[in-house]
Amino acid sequence: MSRPLIILDNGAHTAKVGVLHKHEEPLIVQNAVARSKGDKRTYFGHEIALCRDYSSLNYRLPFEKGYLVDWDAQKAVWDGIFSTEVLSIDTTQASLLLTEPYFNLPNIQDIYDQMIFEEYEFHSYYRCTPASMISSGLLFSSPDLPPAVCTIVVDSGFSFTHIVPIINGQIIWKAVKRLDVGGKLLTNHLKELVSFRQWNMMDETFIMNQVKETCCFVSTNFQQDTETCRIDPKRNPVVQEYILPDLSTNRKGRVRRTDDIVAEADQILVMNNERFTVPELLFRPDDIGLDQAGLASTIATSISLLPSDLQGMFWANIGLIGGNSKFRGLHDRLLAELRTLAPVGCEVLIYESADPVIEVYKSAYAFAATNSDVGAADVGFLPRAITKAEYMENGSSISRRKFRDWKSAEELEREAYGLADNQTPLVDLGQEASAVEGAAVSQKERDNRKESKKASGRGRHQREEPRSTQRGADRSQQGPMPTTNQSVGSRPTRNRTIRAGGVK
Repeated sequence: MSRPLIILDNGAHTAKVGVLHKHEEPLIVQNAVARSKGDKRTYFGHEIALCRDYSSLNYRLPFEKGYLVDWDAQKAVWDGIFSTEVLSIDTTQASLLLTEPYFNLPNIQDIYDQMIFEEYEFHSYYRCTPASMISSGLLFSSPDLPPAVCTIVVDSGFSFTHIVPIINGQIIWKAVKRLDVGGKLLTNHLKELVSFRQWNMMDETFIMNQVKETCCFVSTNFQQDTETCRIDPKRNPVVQEYILPDLSTNRKGRVRRTDDIVAEADQILVMNNERFTVPELLFRPDDIGLDQAGLASTIATSISLLPSDLQGMFWANIGLIGGNSKFRGLHDRLLAELRTLAPVGCEVLIYESADPVIEVYKSAYAFAATNSDVGAADVGFLPRAITKAEYMENGSSISRRKFRDWKSAEELEREAYGLADNQTPLVDLGQEASAVEGAAVSQKERDNRKESKKASGRGRHQREEPRSTQRGADRSQQGPMPTTNQSVGSRPTRNRTIRAGGVK
């Protein structure tokens, strides 16, 4: 491919970006616009790493509740990524592989297309969900086994945790489940606990996120750890002291070691049961009032919606991606709970990535590097991407037809051919969305269908005429006939006499 191909895993917290054949390891950019109260400066995306005063950072996030809604902030971050300070690339001569949220709304998808082709003028691009790229990566690879056909991807990110079943690289959308617990909720919950018990950290989102990533873990025995912290709150194996950063000397925060000498000016944050009660929300969302099942139960529910003869394969191929997968103890706790929920005789295996944050980027990199001339018509980036010329000719309808989405093939065909909700679609629900594009319906067949409907309508009215004639006398005694603009089967309106005083 002569044109450079940009791979952009556009997450709600960080954007992982790189160029094919140039960045095997991604450049990680914080997906936000931040303003520091300390130096009164505003930092866009990649510039946040240059900030030296993290006190009371005010964030403006492009994503809200899992969806991209602030396009001004997102454009500011993307401008910095494509500039000479990061990628130094001409977007008009490049192609783009971009990830989007699960169950993305159609109107937001249209803005994606407008930004890519009208604002940045990319030559071509392909938009997909993160889990759809995992099949091209090495998460489920095993040296002694063939590639897994049926897999479950647990994507626990910034906003939500999604359970995504995949068969032969295609997402089974009817079985996708969402847990409304993500990294943002966990950080905010930790801020509230610490602010209530020790220091006021409600404005220190950046610092508390670092504390969460450094100190928190998933407990494999929640009741025992809770009792241990209750008996001796100050001296127990769980308690940990975190030295808050010193912004005057640009010293970063760290966990206090036994040989550390603490100065009088150092501020120490004591982390006790907060270390494991915060990640516990992944397994017990009802602790904060969320009426949802935990992670293990949600996975079991998703598998129960899949074909019964394939469920054993899904239990044996569960993969963890996303930032929350880095919590220590998550694998062991999840495995223990899933084994109690799995049917007898089913083997439960959970695959972990060396770095779950960049696993989607690496899988997308492998997908983009796939040679499209290997015998399959839809392998690799080129066959699935849409070009700017196609977009300018067809608009966003070309992306809705070509990109596999959470909409069923039935909905896509109704949209493509303008069918009503009560009309039978031309393809079955089980077919791929791409089949809608190739379904050819002749104009003659559609005309015949319309004529048959008109003929059946005329016959029905003709058969009903004698009946209405026989009852004409009775209806004349009951009152006037309904007006012609009144719909069939609707309730007749009463005669109203308009006077000067109003309606009677």
